Amino acid sequence: MSDRKVDSKKERASICSGQFTICSVNDIDDAISVAKEAKESGIFAIELCGAFKEEGCKKIIDATDGEIPVGYVTHLKDQDELYKKAFKE
Repeated sequence: MSDRKVDSKKERASICSGQFTICSVNDIDDAISVAKEAKESGIFAIELCGAFKEEGCKKIIDATDGEIPVGYVTHLKDQDELYKKAFKE
């Protein structure tokens, strides 16, 4: 991953005729802000990148008052080392 900062208000893409939005964030605090904004806009679910792990997923659930289903993508254990490099863990 790059060390560059993204503008989470601008770096978004809509797919499926606007039914889904993909949003880049810089860190968990940025993700919490975006999740709160999304909740206020009436979204129906949030799916996170696997880099958030269970801990980050729980923070987003808390940020949305547990009112929106929140999931996160995982990876195969065999890819742990590649995953760590990609996300600088």
